Amino acid sequence: MSGGEQKPERYYVGVDVGTGSVRAALVDQSGVLLAFADQPIKKWEPQFNHHEQSSEDIWAACCVVTKKVVQGIDLNQIRGLGFDATCSLVVLDKRFRPLPVNHEEDSHRNVIMWLDHRAVSQVNRINETKHSVLQYVGGVMSVEMQAPKLLWLKENLRETCWDKAGHFFDLPDFLSWKATGVTARSLCSLVCKWTYSAERGWDDSFWKMIGLEDFVADNYSKIGNQVLPPGVSLGNGLTPEAARDLGLLPGIAVAASLIDAHAGGLGVIGADVKGHGLVCEGQPVTSRLAVICGTSSCHMGIDHMVEGHAAFPELQVKATARCQSVYAYLNSHLDLIKKAQPVGFLTVDLHVWPDFHGNRSPLADLTLKGMVTGLKLSQDLDDLAILYLATVQAIALGTRFIIEAMEAAGHSISTLFLCGGLSKNPLFVQMHADITGMPVVLSQEVESVLVGAAILGACASGDFASVQEAMAKMSKVGKVVFPRLQDKKYYDKKYQVFLKLVEHQKEYLAIMNDN
Repeated sequence: MSGGEQKPERYYVGVDVGTGSVRAALVDQSGVLLAFADQPIKKWEPQFNHHEQSSEDIWAACCVVTKKVVQGIDLNQIRGLGFDATCSLVVLDKRFRPLPVNHEEDSHRNVIMWLDHRAVSQVNRINETKHSVLQYVGGVMSVEMQAPKLLWLKENLRETCWDKAGHFFDLPDFLSWKATGVTARSLCSLVCKWTYSAERGWDDSFWKMIGLEDFVADNYSKIGNQVLPPGVSLGNGLTPEAARDLGLLPGIAVAASLIDAHAGGLGVIGADVKGHGLVCEGQPVTSRLAVICGTSSCHMGIDHMVEGHAAFPELQVKATARCQSVYAYLNSHLDLIKKAQPVGFLTVDLHVWPDFHGNRSPLADLTLKGMVTGLKLSQDLDDLAILYLATVQAIALGTRFIIEAMEAAGHSISTLFLCGGLSKNPLFVQMHADITGMPVVLSQEVESVLVGAAILGACASGDFASVQEAMAKMSKVGKVVFPRLQDKKYYDKKYQVFLKLVEHQKEYLAIMNDN
């Protein structure tokens, strides 16, 4: 500002609860990340396919990281707070105390994690109903959604959990309640994971049909009968107790929350792309697809393939000697062994289907398993590097599979916007461009999920007129990676093999299950 005093800077705090850690960032009005902190959180796996966490442990970690990122800042300049989290299920009693979600009756473990697959029988029965709400979740409900988990609790922990329960929260909504005392739910969580409809609300007939008529009888008070769009300011803002916990001032605006992947989309997809030669410039935002490359989409599969290989100890030693991550070392090793051919061609006879924990999208088939075809007796570092490459390609081929399903349903996608941990991996990014045939936009701020959470806080503060305005001002293009079109024929063939893998798997599963 010329000829007058400059306005004081305005800041926003974004808190992101992932699978293994809580992260926080202090972000300014331009979307620049000024401070970052992270804190690990506990996980339990008491038996196969049962994955649990503690809401108290998660909140404590939120407090640690928030206090760190606001150190040395005038707290009066912090205008808003936004939360995002995984779609895990938090269970509290009528007095908001944790209830056990396990047979051990350990109430500290009161969160069923998003990746928990205990409710297989329940989801199968839900899908057998063919209820009309299923059309809004891709036709088939995933075992990772909340309805089957709720039904599991009713059928397996009736006395110790179900009958005592007063509140079932999606984790993002638990965090906003903890901060404000407001039990309103985010439209994001309820639509994506709970079968709520923005137009029609809850469908009584669905809950009655699957055996959870309890919710209808109490007017859905346990799972949410006040529903707000993400970014709306909740109640009177931060409560005095939560303010003390977080190291902030009471009354700071707190936003209705988002699922973690959606926060990543918010932090990257609205960027102004003028001057980058992209087809999506001037087109509706629906021509853009945000790909959030976090734990659920890729890390677990790649880690599983790399860490389980006989050459992994050698890889660790060599990467450490170079002060590199194992993935940076593998990328450079691939460049050494590719010779004159494009690096992607190293997998001409090695193919991976990456659904080691079932398929979420577009098939929603929890019975699917990982597959590798083309294995040799070799177990050296070259072999590990090529297997890693094939796994990265498989994840990108899975993205192409999702895009084609979306386009068959009427969507028109022209550009990918990547964020999350693996968007920092240049091989992962280039493979997505080459295999989908689409340009990939990377955000200026690599921590786009945290920027998205901060955008929620900025909206709640009233500093922006809309979520769209905040996105345009706070998300920036950092780099655009274009597909190498000369390799298109090769990746089209890889994709044909990819689709054959799942066809064969379904065929042999049918044979083995034939009585």
